[in-house]
Amino acid sequence: MVRYDTSPTARALLALEAIQDSPGITAQRLGDHLGVTERAARRYVAILREAELPIESVTGPHGGYRVGRGLRLPPLMFTAPEALGLVMAVLEGHRGAADPTELVGAALSKILRALPHQVAEPVRAVRRVTGPPPDPSLRVDPALTARLVEAWTSSRRVRLDYRLEDGRERPMDVDPWAVVLRHGRWYLLCWSHTSDAQRALRIDRVLSVFVTSQSFTAPEDLDALRTLEEHLSQGWRHAVDVLLRADLDEASRWLPRSLGRLEVVDGGIRLLATTDDPDWYARQLAVTPLSFEVVGSPALVQATEDLAARLVKAAGRS
Repeated sequence: MVRYDTSPTARALLALEAIQDSPGITAQRLGDHLGVTERAARRYVAILREAELPIESVTGPHGGYRVGRGLRLPPLMFTAPEALGLVMAVLEGHRGAADPTELVGAALSKILRALPHQVAEPVRAVRRVTGPPPDPSLRVDPALTARLVEAWTSSRRVRLDYRLEDGRERPMDVDPWAVVLRHGRWYLLCWSHTSDAQRALRIDRVLSVFVTSQSFTAPEDLDALRTLEEHLSQGWRHAVDVLLRADLDEASRWLPRSLGRLEVVDGGIRLLATTDDPDWYARQLAVTPLSFEVVGSPALVQATEDLAARLVKAAGRS
């Protein structure tokens, strides 16, 4: 198997990795694994021995190379997709992984500190804007995601094939602003040149990625998670326009950003959004202690009235 790393030192370390993973590996198999000749594979074993690593030769029908006792392991080596795949798996499986003060998060930080900068920095970028872990059925390809993260952190435009909700495939040219894990899904927050608009693409629907040489400049001081949540609150069938009798701090504390955009106006805070489920939206508003008035959404007005009637009935009042 041909590997990307081609320097003699890198190949020698890859040879050590292969010997550790497959005790008894022959020189021929080792050469095939490294993408070199059997003679070259023996030369890399000699390099390891010159470095005083105990590589033993075993004779017989099951002979080959194996690591002897007393080996002090070298630093861990990860490719960028391997490192991102590891971090994504941890983020998906443990809620504390994004927090460096948590036990799992602290362990993850130690791994990142041991990685080369060009491998660790894109992974840190994903970790900084992550949210709760996703449904296992929505997990995405780490290698494909690694290409998106590489394009994001190097500010390179990408050309991708995307599967729309109705199953159709669409090619798109986008500037990747961030890769974000939010509410169980991995998203690519980007500017679509195909649509000439901001987009939040589900990465589990991205079929292929090609990183171009064309650079771009992302918005300054971009809050990726906030921007994504505000974006996802828009574009649905029913408009939402609610006046909250509260100040901005209080409204922000009780209402998640995914419910909509908050604006300071005379008399309080205006909540602007859209929804496909007015009944659900009315329940989200009702569970807060905030005083509010629905001022610009007939569907939400009706849903709020229906909810109020059910609550009055539940209280035994006519």
